[in-house]
Amino acid sequence: MQNHSIRALGLSLALVAPLAAQAQAQAAKGEPTFNPRISLILNGTYADYGRAGEAEVPGFILGPETELRPEGLSLGESELAIESNVDQSFHGWATIALENEDGETVVAVEEAYLNTLALPAGLALKFGRFFSDIGYQNRQHNHAWEFADAALPYRVLLANHLADDGVQLRWVAPADLLVEVGAEVLRGSAFPGGGEDRGGSKGQTVFVHVGGDAGSGGAWRLGAWHYNADAKGRETGEDAIVAFTGDSKVSGVDAVFKWAPEGNPAQTNLVLQAEYMLREEDGDVTDETAAATSGYDGRQTGFYVQGIYQFMPRWRVGLRYDRLHADNDVTAPAAGTALADLAEDGTDPERWSAMADFSNSEFSRLRLQVNRDESRADGKPDDQVLVQYIFSLGSHPAHQF
Repeated sequence: MQNHSIRALGLSLALVAPLAAQAQAQAAKGEPTFNPRISLILNGTYADYGRAGEAEVPGFILGPETELRPEGLSLGESELAIESNVDQSFHGWATIALENEDGETVVAVEEAYLNTLALPAGLALKFGRFFSDIGYQNRQHNHAWEFADAALPYRVLLANHLADDGVQLRWVAPADLLVEVGAEVLRGSAFPGGGEDRGGSKGQTVFVHVGGDAGSGGAWRLGAWHYNADAKGRETGEDAIVAFTGDSKVSGVDAVFKWAPEGNPAQTNLVLQAEYMLREEDGDVTDETAAATSGYDGRQTGFYVQGIYQFMPRWRVGLRYDRLHADNDVTAPAAGTALADLAEDGTDPERWSAMADFSNSEFSRLRLQVNRDESRADGKPDDQVLVQYIFSLGSHPAHQF
């Protein structure tokens, strides 16, 4: 384990070292220096479950990396972030994720993209690997979430995030009111797409955001979006491998309202947000473990609402409610297979979460969270306790609105 960690750290440092060497060389020649901002985010948890931790949710096939946090102490996803203007026309961003999988440290490129800075008429282009601009929370990295875990609709319908290789074109209207329209052409390799033959563009999104001010100290934003993906042999599941081939479409709406006295959030502030998603899938599913195949027509919805209140400097409390609903048509739900589990959609999984966190500075946060989770396959509630720490080593760019 230690050797894996050393190799992972060595790879990360190898990525950073050439940037520093370039800056020194340019400075010695009197040339403009390339001076990226570099930060390392440490994100760990302690988890205690009232019952054995199970990832399954009735009526849903979960995507990759949607398992519950390990019980006890664990180091979650740590991130090495690098960002800078490349020149007067381009801005670059890269996030290297370091995770523990089955006792080994895995290094993955989470995001690596370029933004244009000087396109005319309110246009902007992004290309590379990035978190899609669908929804409100999708763009946020794990350490920026207001709770220690993803809301159920994100976890179940999008496998926590929609992130993929592609190109995004965005346009902002020249008006006092925020009006932003965008579209993305994606490789389609990310859940709920994925599977074999990922050449070309198998995923597409469109989104629109509208926002503005609300009285003294208030601001709001509304959004709507749609994602379409072509899946071919998309494999998911833990105990039984389930493959899906067909069309997967996800649509959603989101709303956020922020308030602070006279617009100054340093003392107190309030953030309210909510999202609703609808996923429709049409095709065939196969339980590869049992060699059983069936036609599949799935209609699944989910929403969450949450509020975060900073009642004094550095201290916040929050409450979240999330819920799912599935209405699946499985034409041949063979008994004892994952197909029968997919057809068991009579319950509406739900969860209540309460949290309190303390930020000693903008670079550190400690959080206590309690969940009343009723999303398990047997419908019995589970009381969960999560303790989380988030520390930023180095300057980290401000998060989006």
